[in-house]
Amino acid sequence: MRRNVRNISIGLVLALTLLVFAGCSTNEVNKIDDLETEKKKVVNLYTNRHYDTDEKLLETFTEETGIKVNVVKGNSDELIERLDREGKDTKADLLITADAGRLYRAKEKDLLQSAKSEVLDKNIPENLRDQDNEWFGLTVRGRVIVYSKDRVDPEELSTYEDLINSKWNKKILVRSSSNIYNQSLLASLIEINGEEKAKEWAKGVVKNMARDPKGNDRAQATAVVAGEGDLAIMNTYYIGKMLNSSNPEEVKVAENVGVFFPSQNTSGTHINVSGIGLTKHAKNKDNAIKLMEFLSSEKAQKQFAEANYEYPANPSVEPSELLKSWGEFKTQNINLSKLGENNEKAVKIFNEVGWK
Repeated sequence: MRRNVRNISIGLVLALTLLVFAGCSTNEVNKIDDLETEKKKVVNLYTNRHYDTDEKLLETFTEETGIKVNVVKGNSDELIERLDREGKDTKADLLITADAGRLYRAKEKDLLQSAKSEVLDKNIPENLRDQDNEWFGLTVRGRVIVYSKDRVDPEELSTYEDLINSKWNKKILVRSSSNIYNQSLLASLIEINGEEKAKEWAKGVVKNMARDPKGNDRAQATAVVAGEGDLAIMNTYYIGKMLNSSNPEEVKVAENVGVFFPSQNTSGTHINVSGIGLTKHAKNKDNAIKLMEFLSSEKAQKQFAEANYEYPANPSVEPSELLKSWGEFKTQNINLSKLGENNEKAVKIFNEVGWK
């Protein structure tokens, strides 16, 4: 009898011990699972954009999804070089950069991969995304003619091609040929008019320049108001930012220039994008695509449009009131991938005609 009681006691102790260990094991496994889940709720973004709007949108995304967004900011070309250098060891899941030419360059360097998403296909028109879905436009800006309200009658303006007319001799202001915006503008004209006519255009613009190219787009508007020239080639959103600047001098400059959308009766105004691509070695691919979809949504696109004076890429979203006041305009009917494909030809032409 004593032996039976002793055996029962030993059995109970063993059973309780196993239960304790089992409980500890389960708890530890749960902790590990929680840690793994936490690690997966993240997405790493390389971006050249430095706007408060973007930060607020990323915060909203985290609030809605629980996915934390780690951001690395930098110059567009430097970020592309960094991605290339890091290779498969990169932490980046997404790249945001300005200009389809740069996005094309990232694709050509094999730094991106296709993002398969019905949401993105629905939200972003075909001409504003890569044909293999390796990048998608998020915001749109037009490259337009900005003119002095005092010295130029907008009735005199018509097309990009007309800028080589002798009546604009010594009156055109524009930034350098090393600028990607100008390279993409010329690349679009190569696609539409062919290389020979594009070269003739570039040569004519150089002849009509009021000064050697210098400064950014804002500097061109400032030079127009200062009387150094009558016309400037600029991106639309710079005028929006200047009109709403905290600097009264910038506001004054923007108020004294007009915005003209060229080539409305011919090929349409040149547009470009700030866009996003899924990196080839993304470690958080599902989260990355969720962020891409969020940024293409009507909610996010409306905030882009209102705060940064950019046109929304999602056609379901209306532009801001300021952009509406400039009127609707026809755009060039080309896929923006062509801007990257023709970039090398554009750079060669600039060098040949002496566009500094």
